[in-house]
Amino acid sequence: MPAKTEMTLDRVLSRYGIASRTASREAILAGRLRVNGKVERNPERWVDPGRDVVELDGKRLRPVSKTYLLLYKPKGVITSHGDPDGRKTIYDLLGADGRWVAPVGRLDKDTSGLLLLTNDTEFGHAVMSPESKIKKTYMAKVNSLLNDQVIAQLARGIEMKRGDWAAPESVRRLEDRGKYTWLEIVLTEGKNREVRRMVEAAGFKVLKLVRTRIGPLTLAGLEVGKSRPLTRREIAALRGR
Repeated sequence: MPAKTEMTLDRVLSRYGIASRTASREAILAGRLRVNGKVERNPERWVDPGRDVVELDGKRLRPVSKTYLLLYKPKGVITSHGDPDGRKTIYDLLGADGRWVAPVGRLDKDTSGLLLLTNDTEFGHAVMSPESKIKKTYMAKVNSLLNDQVIAQLARGIEMKRGDWAAPESVRRLEDRGKYTWLEIVLTEGKNREVRRMVEAAGFKVLKLVRTRIGPLTLAGLEVGKSRPLTRREIAALRGR
């Protein structure tokens, strides 16, 4: 059995805030890491960070400071480190601030709004876990005027394609504007494209989607495409203490 201080090589990079587990494995498989002077390509290799010398691109790994960012993601920007088609990503917006952070959950290309990024993997997992019950609030523009019965159906929960069940915390009408209804939808889970899929399951389509809140965090005072660090109070509130 490995000692309690030991962990797999990919987890070392993740715990040190260097990269996500996926990015860590890619770096290891590419031969960018050395353990005690020898190239190591096995992400499952057990090492003791306090005893073994682990180097990435010739530099010894050391824990980096924990970083917590809030980004106002614009529509049309991809939540990804890179894109083979050359489309703009969130890291183009973050610049040097985004060097070590990974997104906490995702927003699809056509969704704008609040996106958290951090190199604190345990914090990120806690925020996204359904067990945390942290509320994520969205504003959705729907392609029709919805009656009260449809909104009540969405609020009760609805079966989506592939048998997934959407169980929102709440759904309410914000306003009817022209031919469209704007909804506020609050979720406590993080299923892929859940808002769009639940509206589609009711027979309609989301034309515009903005995430406006995660727990106590809002977009207030933040311009589209800009980011800011979280305050200690905000971090503590998301941790529930």
